[in-house]
Amino acid sequence: QVQLVESGGGLVQAGGSLRLSCAASGRIFSSYDLGWFRQAPGKERESVAGIKRSGGSTLYRDSVKGRFIISRDNAKNTVILQMNSLKPEDTAVYYCAAVRRQLNFWIAVDVDYWGQGTQVTVSS
Repeated sequence: QVQLVESGGGLVQAGGSLRLSCAASGRIFSSYDLGWFRQAPGKERESVAGIKRSGGSTLYRDSVKGRFIISRDNAKNTVILQMNSLKPEDTAVYYCAAVRRQLNFWIAVDVDYWGQGTQVTVSS
């Protein structure tokens, strides 16, 4: 059983930044690919960013490339999403996610463990 706990969400003005953190129970990060999804009201859950267990490969949704940076620290069992130049369309609940199987893409149906989610609201 893996528990993921997000923190760092909140309200920010357009153009501002937020740093989301996800902490996992135990020392399991090296066995999972990790990343983030988000879901806005009335919309489907969509991928945001993923990072392989080695930390050597990352994947970003096109709309966040150049603005968001994902990183992980396996020794601390944490994964970080640094969000810069935020836009109102980034408003959503952000979920930390862990995938045990080594796959070639980052989609919600492959997720083994979900965090509870943290609200990010970007005002204009």
